[in-house]
Amino acid sequence: MVSMRVTVMAATLVTLAVLCINYLFFLFTAYIFCCRRYVHRKIPFSEIKGFSLQKSTDLCPVRAIIFHTKNGKRCADPSLKWVMDYVSYILKSEECHKVLFICFLRCGLWFW
Repeated sequence: MVSMRVTVMAATLVTLAVLCINYLFFLFTAYIFCCRRYVHRKIPFSEIKGFSLQKSTDLCPVRAIIFHTKNGKRCADPSLKWVMDYVSYILKSEECHKVLFICFLRCGLWFW
């Protein structure tokens, strides 16, 4: 009887530990990939492959347009005219319209 209680307690503790580790890993990775500041210079449009949106949350307090470039991700301020011009141009492009539905299905708010 006692060994059954010990086994159940141990299994419960292990389960809780695994859940806590998974949650901490989620928080850590969300924080790492979160934009915390904007680029200071205009990004050359030729470098941009697509973009995604970052909403302001507790973990990511900055609202941003994340431009996916040949050299990685760059976070831009959505209140700047050039940023929204780039977004509009990408959304209006013929190539974007061909894959927009697929992008929504596969990538959420990621646009090519």
